[in-house]
This record gives sequence, structure tokens and C-alpha cells, in this order.
Amino acid sequence: MTRSSLVTITETQNLSKAEELLRLHRIRHLPVVRGGKLVGLVTHRDLLKAAAQCGGADPAQQPLWASDVMVRDVKTVSPNKSSREALKMILDNKFGCLPVVLEDGTLVGILTEADMVRYAQHLIEDIDRRSLAAEYEA
Repeated sequence: MTRSSLVTITETQNLSKAEELLRLHRIRHLPVVRGGKLVGLVTHRDLLKAAAQCGGADPAQQPLWASDVMVRDVKTVSPNKSSREALKMILDNKFGCLPVVLEDGTLVGILTEADMVRYAQHLIEDIDRRSLAAEYEA
């Protein structure tokens, strides 16, 4: 999961800021926080939907705020949830991300599809190394 470089937005920031952060950090999911606690999620798809509802106008130029488009009922996981369980939640629900929060709602990280692909790459490389070592020993 992403922890240290976690990019967030507040409910009162406008969509131009959301669009800027998504583009600048090359991400697709922005947790919305209030006092460090997760209150919602704004995604690239939410911005596209806002643009469509504005008749194709750039939603970043409209007087819309993160609170206007954010998903409020965000499914989350705790930091002690196993990777297997988190992955199952992502796949079963077709989520693009899963925020990681403490019991009190404090956001501590976000698990994304990209994180899972990086983890799969690591596992595949490990399997490949073991296969090469086994061939070498044989």
C-alpha cells in the first residue's frame, strides 16, 4: 500500500485542485479527509462524470467542490487486514482502490490496483529466481 507519499484533498477544495493533484501525481484516486480522517473519495472517473453532467465543460473550471462529487460510503480496510483479504475485496467489488484506515477513521494508506500489480511482479520475479536456481542445481 502507499503510505509515505499519500496524496489527499479536503472536502472544501475545488475540482480544479483535485484534477491538478491527480495529473501531477499520476494517480486516479484521491482520498478526501477532514482532520486526517477519511470522509470520502474522489476519482478520475468522478471528474469525468462531473464533466459529462456539466455538458462537457471542464469540471475543474466549474464552481464544484470535492464534497459535491466524492463518494461518501467508501469501503475500507484496517492495516492488519491480510493482503489476501484486501485483494479479494478489490476483485469481488471491482474497486480501483481500498483506503486503509485505523479504527477511528484516520487514513494511513491506500491500496490500489497498481500496488497489487507491483506485488504480483515481485512474486513472479521471486518464482523465476527459484526456478532458475532449481534448474541450475539439477
